[in-house]
Amino acid sequence: MNLFNRLPIYIRSKIAYHAGLALALLFLLLALGTAGYRFIEGWTWLNSLYMTIITVTTVGYGEIAPLSTAGKYFTMGLILYSVIVVAYIVGSFTKLLVESEIFFFFGRKKLEKHIKNLKDHVIICGYGRIGSLICHELSQAQKPFVVLENNPDAINEIEDLGYLYVMGDATQDEILLQAGIRRARALVTVVETDADNLFITLTARGLNPNLFILARSSDDKTEKKLLLAGATKVVSPYRMGAARMANIILRPVVVDFAETVFQKRGLNLQIEEFTLSPSSSLVGNTLKESRMRDRFGVIVVAIKRPAQDMLFNPSPEETLNPGDTVIALGEPGSLEKLRKLTT
Repeated sequence: MNLFNRLPIYIRSKIAYHAGLALALLFLLLALGTAGYRFIEGWTWLNSLYMTIITVTTVGYGEIAPLSTAGKYFTMGLILYSVIVVAYIVGSFTKLLVESEIFFFFGRKKLEKHIKNLKDHVIICGYGRIGSLICHELSQAQKPFVVLENNPDAINEIEDLGYLYVMGDATQDEILLQAGIRRARALVTVVETDADNLFITLTARGLNPNLFILARSSDDKTEKKLLLAGATKVVSPYRMGAARMANIILRPVVVDFAETVFQKRGLNLQIEEFTLSPSSSLVGNTLKESRMRDRFGVIVVAIKRPAQDMLFNPSPEETLNPGDTVIALGEPGSLEKLRKLTT
């Protein structure tokens, strides 16, 4: 792993500064010693450089030729100067090494503390092309999540973005436990192979029987196995991509509308779901009595009742019950006002 890139900017700046200063001091030391022997003893440049190096490194090969009195004084000064330079370089880099170790230690502890305090969060297994996009969407929605990844390059990117993560193999029980799987609301497994997705699903279901598990599959056979292993929902990116491409040809305006709503571009529209709590003021009212459209300017697209099929385009006389999930379309601000009434 590129540990240097994981350090904060101020530590990296210090390391770069001291590295440059060390090189400059070493160059100055060699240049000063070579020039001194050249002009004091009259040796060739090569012999002067050779004498400087064996003096500074204290290898004890002996003098090239007998030194004059001035040469002896110069050699003693050169040795003292070289000791000071080496001591400064070693001390500086030791200090920086200690700072780096402290940063990693306390940074790791802080990260672990944040993860331990999470509840009802989402665990993302795999930070590839799909996993990174899911993390971006959850981050934009300000939903808590933890990434499980063992690729050092991906970890660098995750750290740069400030995401919570656990480095390790998501198929291992201890890694899932570190990510707080028993306190999590959902797990998304989108690692590279179907076999790993299947094993993660099986392991996660065993650790948390009530967990919502969303798994990626590449074919129908794997989809069935994932469902048998405990996945709540299975998604095939290839099938979804093919269906979207076909719909662009067959229903281009519908696709544009869906992208506007779900990807939040163009019109200021959004679609959200709200689960009615027993204490909600909307419970017991019909859709007409709730006056959602008049008060908030939102359209109720569907209602999902526990253990029942989705009710699309519900009648104005439909009564709202505790546990109903209302799917509404409208502006973000209006939907947020409606959300407050559902709790």
